Amino acid sequence: MDKQPKVKNNNKKRKRALMRTTILAILIAAIGYTVYNSATAKDVTVLEVGDKAPDFSLVDLEGNSHKLSDYKGQGVFLNFWGTWCKPCAKEMPAMDRQYQAFSDEGVQVLAVNIAQSDFEVQSFADQYGLSFPIVIDKTKSVMTAYNIRPLPTTILVNSEGEIQRVITGEMTEQDIEGFMEEIKPD
Repeated sequence: MDKQPKVKNNNKKRKRALMRTTILAILIAAIGYTVYNSATAKDVTVLEVGDKAPDFSLVDLEGNSHKLSDYKGQGVFLNFWGTWCKPCAKEMPAMDRQYQAFSDEGVQVLAVNIAQSDFEVQSFADQYGLSFPIVIDKTKSVMTAYNIRPLPTTILVNSEGEIQRVITGEMTEQDIEGFMEEIKPD
């Protein structure tokens, strides 16, 4: 009878040792990953208010090319988003309504989808009845140039091509209206 409690204790000790070893291995892997990422990360310039907005050229769902510099003289509401992003989906209808209200006043919306398929993006645009230009950053080069994290992120570009404001997270329709008013050319 003495042997059975000893066996149970040994099994508990083995399970505890295995659990501790597993946790230690996960911690070491996480630290290693962090160190590796820090050592190999490219130098990314963080854009600030007043900086010239990096120029880019992307193609929309109809095959038209959109170059940021072509919008000089207008305000650009540059929105980075994904179809899977719930806050993105929530703000898109409001963005479209405000685009329709402000497009004749020199404010343009350019929605930059991050590397999803044409089919996914077109289905999303159709579902929400979006009328503003939607381009797809297939290589994530524009996302990298603008150092975008998280989604949604909106960059307000004034009529001089300078970054006027960076907004991260979901916006209300009132927010969007105010931001469009802010970048409306004089």
